Amino acid sequence: MLSLWSEQEAGACENELELRVYSSRLLGRDSSLVLHGGGNTSVKITEKNVVGEEEEILYIKGSGWDLETIEAEGFAPVRLQPMIQLAALDTLTDPQMVNELKTQLTRSDAPAPSVETILHAALPFRYVDHTHADAVVTVTNTADGLRRIEEIYGDLVVVIPYVMPGFDLARDVARLFAEQAGPQAIGMVLMNHGVFSFADSAKESYERMIQLVDMAESYLAAHNAWELELPAGNEINRVGRLEIAQLRQDVSEKAGRPMILHVTDSVRGRDFVQRDDVGSISQQGPITPDHVIRTKAVPMLGRNVESYAQAYKQYFATHEPAAKERKTILDPAPRVILDQDFGLCCLGKSAKDAAIVHDIYEHAIECILRGEKLGGWQALPPEDLFDMEYWDLEQAKLAKAGTAPLFSGEVVLITGAASGIGKACIASFLQRGAAVVGLDIDERIAAVSSEIGFLGIQCDLTEEGQVLDALDQAVSRFGGLDMLVLNAGMFPAGTMIAEQSLETWRKVMAVNLDANLVLLRECYPLLKHAPGKGRVVVIGSKNVPAPGPGAGAYSASKAALTQLMRVAALEWGKDGIRINALHPNAVFDTGIWTDEVLEARAKHYGLSVQQYKTNNLLGVEVLSRQVAELASEMCGSLFASTTAAQLPVDGGNDRVV
Repeated sequence: MLSLWSEQEAGACENELELRVYSSRLLGRDSSLVLHGGGNTSVKITEKNVVGEEEEILYIKGSGWDLETIEAEGFAPVRLQPMIQLAALDTLTDPQMVNELKTQLTRSDAPAPSVETILHAALPFRYVDHTHADAVVTVTNTADGLRRIEEIYGDLVVVIPYVMPGFDLARDVARLFAEQAGPQAIGMVLMNHGVFSFADSAKESYERMIQLVDMAESYLAAHNAWELELPAGNEINRVGRLEIAQLRQDVSEKAGRPMILHVTDSVRGRDFVQRDDVGSISQQGPITPDHVIRTKAVPMLGRNVESYAQAYKQYFATHEPAAKERKTILDPAPRVILDQDFGLCCLGKSAKDAAIVHDIYEHAIECILRGEKLGGWQALPPEDLFDMEYWDLEQAKLAKAGTAPLFSGEVVLITGAASGIGKACIASFLQRGAAVVGLDIDERIAAVSSEIGFLGIQCDLTEEGQVLDALDQAVSRFGGLDMLVLNAGMFPAGTMIAEQSLETWRKVMAVNLDANLVLLRECYPLLKHAPGKGRVVVIGSKNVPAPGPGAGAYSASKAALTQLMRVAALEWGKDGIRINALHPNAVFDTGIWTDEVLEARAKHYGLSVQQYKTNNLLGVEVLSRQVAELASEMCGSLFASTTAAQLPVDGGNDRVV
């Protein structure tokens, strides 16, 4: 563990709050110290209030902010003295504590202060840093953890037995620190939780954290518990995408909502699931209790979701009666799956949530393995994990997310997605919370979106092998398929039938019809496993009801695709899969409308380009975004009773009307 402090970067900070931001980000950029919102930092600053009186303000990381990216406004300013007085109380309920934290804020628009605010206030140092450093919690999570921590640090730290975060922990810290801390103390270890460092300067507090973590790493190294054997890299049994989709469906049923399932292909994860003792070491609990909110207390071994759910319900029934207030059971679905064939699988209500679970469990595996080397991994008992999982304040954090987006936890595959309607569909479905897989022959597809819920795959849809491989990638990344938007197509230059070449005809049919047949055929079994029933939108064309001269190949291919859609509706209705078509016209911000084609078609009708663009009953230009928005809505609840429909998006065409 090395210090990343830069005097040049620190010198650019104009005040102590900016230094607090800087050193917090140094901690946040190291995932072995904090992960996804974990950890806390604070600074105490004397400021003048609105009436000119000086008062001490504790700036502490606000709820919802991540140390890696935190800004000054991410720190909640709380009046210090009331917090110190609270720490001297014997009892304080969670609602009382939350009320006191809120009412002592100096800014009405500030984020909610951390639940560890009183703890930070009680420590008599200007800067306080708190992390869940892997190395430290690895040592604490062993059978002889307390003795080892004392052996590592001696009187450099005050050791606090595990107490759940909140007021009780703050009270105990205030008393134990006052009783035990000597002048040489530079930190504090909370057993099974994390580590604190503190000082009166940002640099010293940060570098003390680095020192303390390095000492734990060195201790692990000295006891042959730091270096881990490289994963064997043994190939696991490859499983088909339908097996993955079935598992996702089973989990989603228990969760009561669609879930994203990521088959991670983690080499460390594959090695971990093959261990003979995985059934014992994986069922001890997380490396720090905060993680239980994301990962549940233990992962699921194998694929028996029903058995896991029953065990979770028993876990709730066992520990709920001891709770201070009555609790309502959360969904009993797993968030981590360890399977001999699948390897490490991570689940979440969104692609982002699944990715967070993945990051957390990758670290957990390494900590568990090091703990085993140090004498045996031993996490907190289930009753403590239950208290954290069902802690009202932690549940409140999750509830703040509000109503889930329309397609949260669902997966859509969109073809022809690098430009035009397909690209607009990507934005539309992402905005509604879906995980999106975009296919296109254009290599730019990979960079269409930087969202974690997007997977862009370069794919020639006329090559069946590439399509099958793309589906495998999609299902491995997100767990299945709920929606399909068939948008890819080609629109050749206008050619009269008398001049139509068979080569061009076949090429148009291969892209506009044959490729879609393969996709419908291969996606059908996946759509059957969709937790909320499968949905398909076919992007047809105005040329289906009203073909134009010179567009024989295009018109025939789109008409055949529409007819295929109608047959699919007849065949798939029994499975609850609905399939509908949109018939756009004159959508010129798409890849098929090159300047050459546009000018040729306008000339054919004796119109200018602008006249051609707005040649409809409403006199409006039809945009890709409008088609995309309607495609998204057709997959939503408003169209839940609609299948085999054909809807024009053309501004009104007199030949269609």
